[in-house]
Amino acid sequence: MQRREFFGFSIAAGLSAAGLPGCSDSGPLKFGIHPWIGYEPLYLADDFNWLPETVALVPGTSAKDSMEGLLSGTLEGAALTLDETIRVWSRGLELVVVAVADVSAGADALMVKPSITELADLKGQRIAVELDGVSGVMLFKILEVAGLGPSDVIKVDLPVSQHAQAWSRGDVDASVCYEPTASLIENAGGVRLFDSSDIPETIFDLLVVTRKAADRNSRAVRDLIIGHLTGLRHLVRSMHDSVYRIATRQGISPDEVRAALASVMLPDLAANQRYLRAAGPIETMADSLSRLMLAEGMIDRNPGIERLSDPSFLPTRVP
Repeated sequence: MQRREFFGFSIAAGLSAAGLPGCSDSGPLKFGIHPWIGYEPLYLADDFNWLPETVALVPGTSAKDSMEGLLSGTLEGAALTLDETIRVWSRGLELVVVAVADVSAGADALMVKPSITELADLKGQRIAVELDGVSGVMLFKILEVAGLGPSDVIKVDLPVSQHAQAWSRGDVDASVCYEPTASLIENAGGVRLFDSSDIPETIFDLLVVTRKAADRNSRAVRDLIIGHLTGLRHLVRSMHDSVYRIATRQGISPDEVRAALASVMLPDLAANQRYLRAAGPIETMADSLSRLMLAEGMIDRNPGIERLSDPSFLPTRVP
């Protein structure tokens, strides 16, 4: 399971049944989105009709839908993690980061058996990890911090949705996962040893568009970002209303929504300006992740990213 399949799989599946319309320079910006707490401001903007006709959200079930839509040309933009953005770049499609939706601050975790008390103890242990996803990136960052190499652990490549079952069978000693899997493993006796709050500003969720869309449909790109920031403002200022809207849409409890929100940081306009500046946090981490992903065989070639983020589409203020 791709990371961003976390919430609302059945709801998104129903919405995506209509298919992905083709792109047109004169039509609305077709933007792929799938369930994840960091993308909720855009869903809220859509709920309140704060997105003008220049933007059309195209719901899918996972990041895979969005990545395939971008590569096939049926989408002009999408909500993706930084590593997913790098994967698309490595396949020859130039993307531009126009906003940061969220930064993982505990949403991604390393769950271990109680006998594993420090990262060095991971040596020789069986670790469940979804190598073709953000879980894989997280594992390699953990190994860097631990001073271990990929060959020092036994990687059990499984979709994160299967980690809890593997844990219950005794097939693994640790899991690199995210909610709700982390809580399932914790309830089964696992211990959270490390999470993304220990490596701040490493795992980003982004709003990206193709270079062609950035060049030819700048108004729609700006409208998309203003919609996101307007939805974020509502989420912050009207938390009670937002939590219950999210819970109803995703089919989960309000407490689960609050827990998910607590595990991410949702950057406002000022934070986005900092993240997207030239040679700023996004581009610095993209360079680091690209080299890591290439070295670990997660991508086939270096994407050769020279300029990834563009803050020029950010508004001077939120209307």
